[in-house]
Amino acid sequence: MARFEMHNSGMATMGGDTRADTFCDMGLMYATGRGCEVDLVSAHKWLNIAAIKGSERAAELRADLARTMSKMQLAEALRAAREWMTMH
Repeated sequence: MARFEMHNSGMATMGGDTRADTFCDMGLMYATGRGCEVDLVSAHKWLNIAAIKGSERAAELRADLARTMSKMQLAEALRAAREWMTMH
């Protein structure tokens, strides 16, 4: 199964660009439905986290994705990213 969350994963503590790339890949997975249902809120959440971790590519993808989302979806995605960041 391609869908995975990083709540308890050892990958959540990986450092540097590898972690940002992993989060970016997760965002792309949800944005395109690669191995899972398309979920724009989750896609934005993971791209946002990747951008915060330093991925310029994720920041660009996040901006593109945000233009296709409703204000409510954006608020939900930002809230989810903030919650994840406070827990990890």
